Amino acid sequence: MNKYVTMTDAHAPVRDGAIKLYGEDGFVGMRKAGRIAAEVLDALVPHVVPGVTTGEIDDLVREHFLRQDVLPATLGYRGFTHSCCTSINHVVCHGIPGDRVLKDGDIVNIDVTGIADGWHGDTSRMFLVGDVSVKARRLVDVTYECLMLGIEQAQPGNTMGDVAHAIQRHAEKHRYGIVRDFCGHGLGRLFHDSPEVVHVGEPGTGPELKPGMFFTIEPMINIGKAAVKVLDDGWTAVTRDRSLSAQFEHSIGITETGHEIFTKSPKGLDNPPY
Repeated sequence: MNKYVTMTDAHAPVRDGAIKLYGEDGFVGMRKAGRIAAEVLDALVPHVVPGVTTGEIDDLVREHFLRQDVLPATLGYRGFTHSCCTSINHVVCHGIPGDRVLKDGDIVNIDVTGIADGWHGDTSRMFLVGDVSVKARRLVDVTYECLMLGIEQAQPGNTMGDVAHAIQRHAEKHRYGIVRDFCGHGLGRLFHDSPEVVHVGEPGTGPELKPGMFFTIEPMINIGKAAVKVLDDGWTAVTRDRSLSAQFEHSIGITETGHEIFTKSPKGLDNPPY
């Protein structure tokens, strides 16, 4: 049985396995954090082009956050030394920015999280670099559709299994693999919290969704098989069959009547081409 805790100012944010339920102050905080994170990805659009390095993208992310007195949550997180993750082509997630130059035809996921007034806004989008193949574009489109179908099921009274099943059904309809090794997560005043948000599941199973829950939905979808491996750097996850992978992520909150997406693009740049 899942434990739910209603958070107040008296509660210190501790990862204790309980699913936290936040009030209006939490929604206000998450709206600000989510908007700023989304604005960072908006600002990257003209810069994600052939010839740019992932390190240069990382610099832009860090500078954009810091100009607004927002800390990049990944900077120093468990030894990670960068302000975002850049995952290219067959990299599933947690790609490390560096000297890698973006090339014509690449697809890249850029994942950012900012800490604004103690609240975490966590989001990622796919970017198409130059002239991208039809199969890569289709993977990106279907992955975004998976995200939004999952979010449609994020309603009070539904379960995490309802969210997961909507994602799984759509991806498998296109014969894509759904990564099981990584999942979404609760967040708020903590970067990663309960519950886990898996992307494969059966309707009616898992934790019930209740107003005040904050979490990410972030399906990772592969053209090939679902299996992944983590490279020797301890972070970079890649598809074992080296097939293309795509991911989108939003931070959302459950409301009394549905859900609120905290990380929607203010400019409407949620799904490429931008």
